[in-house]
Amino acid sequence: MSFLIKAAACTRQLVHKTPLLLQQQVRQLNLLEFQSKDLLQKYGVAIQQFKVLDNSKADADVVKTFECPEYVVKAQILAGGRGKGTFDNGFKGGVHITSNKSDVLSLSKQMIGNRLITKQTPKSGILVNKVMVARSVNITRETYLCILLDREHNGPVLIASPAGGMDIEAVAEETPEKLLTVPLDIDKPIPEATLIEVAKFLEFKGDTVKRCAEEIQKLYTLFKSVDAVQIEINPLAETDKGEVISVDAKLNFDDNAQFRQKDIFDMDITEEEADPREVEAAKYNLNYVAMDGNIGCLVNGAGLAMATMDIIQLNGGSPANFLDVGGGVNESQVAKAFEILTADPKVKGILVNVFGGIVNCATIANGIVAASKKLKLNVPLVVRLEGTNVDKAREILKNSGLPIQTASDLDDAAQKSVAALN
Repeated sequence: MSFLIKAAACTRQLVHKTPLLLQQQVRQLNLLEFQSKDLLQKYGVAIQQFKVLDNSKADADVVKTFECPEYVVKAQILAGGRGKGTFDNGFKGGVHITSNKSDVLSLSKQMIGNRLITKQTPKSGILVNKVMVARSVNITRETYLCILLDREHNGPVLIASPAGGMDIEAVAEETPEKLLTVPLDIDKPIPEATLIEVAKFLEFKGDTVKRCAEEIQKLYTLFKSVDAVQIEINPLAETDKGEVISVDAKLNFDDNAQFRQKDIFDMDITEEEADPREVEAAKYNLNYVAMDGNIGCLVNGAGLAMATMDIIQLNGGSPANFLDVGGGVNESQVAKAFEILTADPKVKGILVNVFGGIVNCATIANGIVAASKKLKLNVPLVVRLEGTNVDKAREILKNSGLPIQTASDLDDAAQKSVAALN
């Protein structure tokens, strides 16, 4: 169970630039809150009514025709903590609630075109281009629901908890009895008996049991139809009117399905908000996440990347990035990886750690030599290679005439990288 919860949490961590528990190299498709809600709505999933404002002339008419007892006005950026954030113009809060329709436009105008700074954004904040205005609902109870693809179960799994609206990892650790895991058949709808069982486990009662069951089935239909790898609803809420609605949704998609989910992937706003180096890396099928240290890391495989960063830290150093070149890397990708690494002024040394299973070590070595010469690399470079064609790769490095330090193992490589900076 703990593995499943970690898997469900993995994508959230990546979106917020924390590459912990990364399972595989993916293209991270990022959707704003209103985009996720729009997708849910198209598949009949019950959500709050909402409209989107963008500071255009149409905004006044949009608000005029949107009747609600109370409005929630939310800045749309890819970061948490919006409610406690501050804009660069001094305006406080990226989430506001008002029952006065005339306040909606003025609130949105103070958000759009300004940068919202939260605990999860860069120090300069993120530019707000759109604001979502939603009908406020009176939530009486919050539950948690997640559907994700799980390698261990060889298919989709449903995770449910009556303890919604909070950190689900904490629930798993402190009260595991409040979690239910149900393997699902990818080729069939969820059986009615299973839906009822889940709804009752979520502590819905009376008529809301059936409503909850219907919502879960709709979510599973959506999951399969859009090639999702995860749909997380937190909270799946019950309102004072007996509604069962998905208040907040996080959706992640199979990047291999881009060819048949073009409309969804076209909504990706990564290039608007991401670090330009991450965007550039993605163009070359490289997975890059900037960090705060000074040792640039080039590895193949997410697990090896995590181990490399850990060993650097254990030896007193600090990784400057997470850069995974993947299994099918070629020389041009290695060259691009070096360009991205050296573009970071914080990088004072580079550690290459490659285990050549699918990857040919000679390919990596040729790419390293070519990139080092082209870029006139002037920072210490430590290389540890093992696996396919490693002897030839070491010979290439040795004969390059470059001041490349080779390492016998990962610990040796980390020690040399840290020592080179002292």
